[in-house]
Amino acid sequence: MMVTRKGQAIILELREKYGLREGTKLDVIDTGEGILLKKALSTGNLIGTSNSTYNQLKKHLNKVRREDI
Repeated sequence: MMVTRKGQAIILELREKYGLREGTKLDVIDTGEGILLKKALSTGNLIGTSNSTYNQLKKHLNKVRREDI
């Protein structure tokens, strides 16, 4: 894989495998050994999460809403 002059990399096979579409938000994590790209959590990921407290869910939801602006 090569990075373009604009800093872009073509990851077509991985986009298809992980369902990454235009507009998908990613978390970029520096692991110390490289870069890890993960799909960012969305409000849909909160459905059915019963091990989190109300305040934890509210805090995360507010963070996601701020990122959507």
